[in-house]
Amino acid sequence: MHSVTPRSRLAAIGFLAGALVLTAPGAAFADWPPADGTQGHTKQTGSSSAGTLTSKVTYSGSVRSRGSGGLSVQPVTDWTPPACWYEPRSVGDFKQYVESMYEETINTPGQANYAKAAVAEFRDIYKDGKYKDYNEKEADEGNWWVAVQNPDRVDDPASMECSKLPFWVENNDDPGVDQAVTPKILAEAAYNAIQLPETKVTLAPENVTKVKLATWAWLDKAKFSEVSVTASLDVAGLNIQATTRAKPVSLRLEPGTGDAETFPASGVCTINADGSIGEPFAKGKADQTPPCGIKYLRSSGDGTFKMKATITWQIDWTGSGGTGGDLPDGTFGATQEVTVQEIQAVNR
Repeated sequence: MHSVTPRSRLAAIGFLAGALVLTAPGAAFADWPPADGTQGHTKQTGSSSAGTLTSKVTYSGSVRSRGSGGLSVQPVTDWTPPACWYEPRSVGDFKQYVESMYEETINTPGQANYAKAAVAEFRDIYKDGKYKDYNEKEADEGNWWVAVQNPDRVDDPASMECSKLPFWVENNDDPGVDQAVTPKILAEAAYNAIQLPETKVTLAPENVTKVKLATWAWLDKAKFSEVSVTASLDVAGLNIQATTRAKPVSLRLEPGTGDAETFPASGVCTINADGSIGEPFAKGKADQTPPCGIKYLRSSGDGTFKMKATITWQIDWTGSGGTGGDLPDGTFGATQEVTVQEIQAVNR
């Protein structure tokens, strides 16, 4: 979870350069609230600390650890989840954020005068300038909307594109910005948070195979199944959620050498009716062609071939108010080392 804009003193310094002019609102949504019954007059107090106000989006389900670089799905098209969006904050929460940032900056020993001036100028917008006392008298009538970063894309320059200063929106009004949080934005944010199971294909022969001997490959349904992540936002009267699901649909085998044949010839093994891929090897099948597998045509010598197994995941989502749809397919691949030996002939 990361800070809103202005992001502590870094953004405050930017205000000195004339960034205090409010940016023009983007295109409005065709309908708002984003789902029926999601925005009302409920007041909530969020958590904040000096100079920081964090995103209130929470994730549950098959969620990978932040910053782990774990098994995340990679879109097959040129598509990325949203880098930032706007969320509402109650009057009390927003006031606490601004006042805490102001007090910390002003009272920090050795703080630069330009930083103090910038944060004071920012505070004045909401306390004594364009707005009065953070709109406390209208606390039941609306909320402050602030920019937040996608926690999975904080290093992406696009995460700074939500640069509009915090702005006031009355209950049930369209916030008037393209990136205002909706079930679809939550679904797209959940896309990058999905934890995929490890792509380890079972092979027979398991570790060492022979030249021109068919190697069977398969994925068991029990180890290879649908995963999902639910992203939720319940703050300042806005209560929405979206669940993004990834369903495995195919496995692509790349032998790691051009001297090999794949089964089927495309190298793409589709999912079976029971949710598995391929077929386990069993006694008596040695002379059969596997529905999913590889035949190596030469030895790997003293080394190994790096076989790559890539699963394609079909991804869709459902959200608040009956919303839903498809997201771009994703893939995740891993390599396995395969030793291929020559068949030794016996001379009599």
